[in-house]
Amino acid sequence: MKYVDEFRRGDVARGMARRIHESVQAGRPYRLMEFCGGHTHAIARYGLTGLLPDNVRLIHGPGCPVCVLPIGRVDSAIELALRPEVILCSYGDTLRVPASNRGSLYQARAQGADVRMVYSVTDALQIARDNPQREVVFFAIGFETTTPPTAIALDTARRENLKNFSVFCNHVLTPPAMRHLLAAGDAVQLDGFIGPSHVSTVIGSAPYAAVAAEFAKPVVIAGFEPLDVLQSVLMLVEQINRGDTRVETQFTRAVTETGNQKARELVAHTLALRDSFEWRGLGQVPHSALAVHPDFADFDAELRFALPYRHVPDHKACECGAILRGQKSPRDCKVFGLVCTPDNPLGSCMVSSEGACAAHYHYGRFMETAEA
Repeated sequence: MKYVDEFRRGDVARGMARRIHESVQAGRPYRLMEFCGGHTHAIARYGLTGLLPDNVRLIHGPGCPVCVLPIGRVDSAIELALRPEVILCSYGDTLRVPASNRGSLYQARAQGADVRMVYSVTDALQIARDNPQREVVFFAIGFETTTPPTAIALDTARRENLKNFSVFCNHVLTPPAMRHLLAAGDAVQLDGFIGPSHVSTVIGSAPYAAVAAEFAKPVVIAGFEPLDVLQSVLMLVEQINRGDTRVETQFTRAVTETGNQKARELVAHTLALRDSFEWRGLGQVPHSALAVHPDFADFDAELRFALPYRHVPDHKACECGAILRGQKSPRDCKVFGLVCTPDNPLGSCMVSSEGACAAHYHYGRFMETAEA
């Protein structure tokens, strides 16, 4: 296949769905978690659940870095942004994540904070060059996919001696979160994972092997097009039927076993593994996030501004935590689509376009109405 529309052909999708129906064993559950919100979005947008047998259940996972960003980290970013000497830069969706008292970085900007949306961390570097009298903080967020750009920015800042640039690092890691979900005492029962593809272009498929082996759960790394997802479901069903617990790659057009070695080396040079980090919905997850490496401490915003750790509970009416753990779906939340909408998000799952609630709001709720 050469073009994206070839990965969206209805006739091929129906044929693949027939193969899944023929492969499943009657009476056997197939509970598959799509870890990444890109898959959740594709599943909702193309109505893939309607093509699957009743005993194949797709379960939403942590989704995206915006979804799992804890309220306390957003509160700290807002406090930083409200300092008159600070220009705080971050990606678009991050500015809308609800903080304490329904605040957000967008609201902080309305109060006079200098908060700027950037398309790349290189934009933040340029802002630092253009404003030497101000402190420019990049609010770094993302799974492993966006760690290389942050690493490049840190390396560039040190090389150019940009003393007014620093990084507030909130990068989180995928395999430790998978392990945490499987090891949790109240964990939802899972039979396999649809693994994230963009993350895996950086880290490769090898890091998932330990999770698959330890918990005897297969992982299939899948692309984000509808045929990618359906093929990954078929691959998981076939593994489960055989009793296999391997890591397979469906997204072979971009993912290798070792990933991008140069990017991984740069990340290891500039960022360091944290002992623990709080994920929204998952709590403290050991060895699941990155901090600025001690060798680059001069560019670490947490050290420069003495930002303390703070735990802030989610809104009591919001079910984002249970949704991120796979224990509930958006329709189980009483405020979904009523108080909580993309224009007025109560929880993080409604903020990002890759969040389960946002995907379900834009696509899934219409399917339910049609079925009713």
